[in-house]
Amino acid sequence: MPMAEKEYNGNLFDQLSLLEEIERVARKVDCKEVLEEIDFKRNQINRKLYQKPPLTDS
Repeated sequence: MPMAEKEYNGNLFDQLSLLEEIERVARKVDCKEVLEEIDFKRNQINRKLYQKPPLTDS
């Protein structure tokens, strides 16, 4: 069953929240590799979240 764009965007925002939580710990222990991976994943999520045109027409 296809999900609505609003629900899909909500899932992407949830993923961003998880990355923020992981990033907080990675900064505390100064783990550069994890911080690089977080940046990579954040860019992927943002590309999906802010795509032009949106998934559906308004």
